[in-house]
Amino acid sequence: MSTTHVKGHVKEAEGKIKEVAGKLVGNERLEEKGKAEKLAGKHEAARADLKDDIKKLADA
Repeated sequence: MSTTHVKGHVKEAEGKIKEVAGKLVGNERLEEKGKAEKLAGKHEAARADLKDDIKKLADA
């Protein structure tokens, strides 16, 4: 697992925490920011997966 994978998963977890915290305190802005950050983390991890797959194909 590369550092990009880890960063993506960490960003996803941070986003989930913000989303839940926003729901608990009734802060819609924090909740939406958390959702956006969670989605960005998923995309970053998926991009890293794609990069790894392309590298494997190039090496084959």
